[in-house]
Amino acid sequence: MDFEVIIIGGSYAGLSAGLALGRAIRKVLIIDNQQPCNAQTPYSHNFLTQDGKKPAAITAQAKAEVLKYPTVSFLDGEVIAARKNNNLFEVRTANGEEFTARRILLAGGLKDIMPDIKGFANCWGISVIHCPYCHGYEVKGEKIALLMNGEMAFEMARMLHHWNKDLTLLTNGKSTLTDEQVRKLTANSIRIIEDEVVEIEEEAGQLKSIVFKNEPKLNIKSLYARPAFIQHAGVYQNFGCELTETGIIKVNEQCQTTVAGVYAAGDCASPLRGLSTVTAVGTIAGVMINRELIAEDF
Repeated sequence: MDFEVIIIGGSYAGLSAGLALGRAIRKVLIIDNQQPCNAQTPYSHNFLTQDGKKPAAITAQAKAEVLKYPTVSFLDGEVIAARKNNNLFEVRTANGEEFTARRILLAGGLKDIMPDIKGFANCWGISVIHCPYCHGYEVKGEKIALLMNGEMAFEMARMLHHWNKDLTLLTNGKSTLTDEQVRKLTANSIRIIEDEVVEIEEEAGQLKSIVFKNEPKLNIKSLYARPAFIQHAGVYQNFGCELTETGIIKVNEQCQTTVAGVYAAGDCASPLRGLSTVTAVGTIAGVMINRELIAEDF
């Protein structure tokens, strides 16, 4: 055994778990590929004591605090293969390094898949945003739009209307809203455009206007969107961990996956992607892993 716990993913959830395990005197290796999903996001919000700070600065501070504990190590790298061998887990990195541990924590997060709309990727996390609790205050009262369709679009539009009264719903094709949903949106002065979105005109990630296939341009401040995603760390498949219908790793309240000895924490295993929530769950995962190891050894 090289380590007691290997954490795959060294962002907020992984570092939080590493802190809890370091304080529990566990020998831990955190492996991270330095590709966070919020790399373009200029500022983090709704995280107590860190509100308005750059995500990279928060991560750097967290990493320094975790590595003060001598039993915790950090490796820049990417895990490309993993398996369970008897009572130990084996992982292999892209550089050919191999390590073993008694427990695994998956904390690699999610990778957002950008839609085929010119300019979208450049604006993602800057002026194309996903969560009003993370970004809504900064664009409150502005003219904005929402790129969604169906039930999710209706629920999101209803929520966003609290922050922004000048709101346009872009279904990017034929609407799948019900007649009743359309009636309620219209009654609240929410415009619906069903035309295809072909481009986001922007400058340095700041949205200027939405270009449609047929409709005139729409000048707005920001666009809310929920692009598709995949698991950033695909090694969950090596272990045989199950996913939910929405594509996140299935866990119980103790952060245990469907595979004994493999845990998951952060947005790879939760629909809540805010920094404060994934950090909190990381602590829970670290505590639960330590608790299981204690029970096993006692």
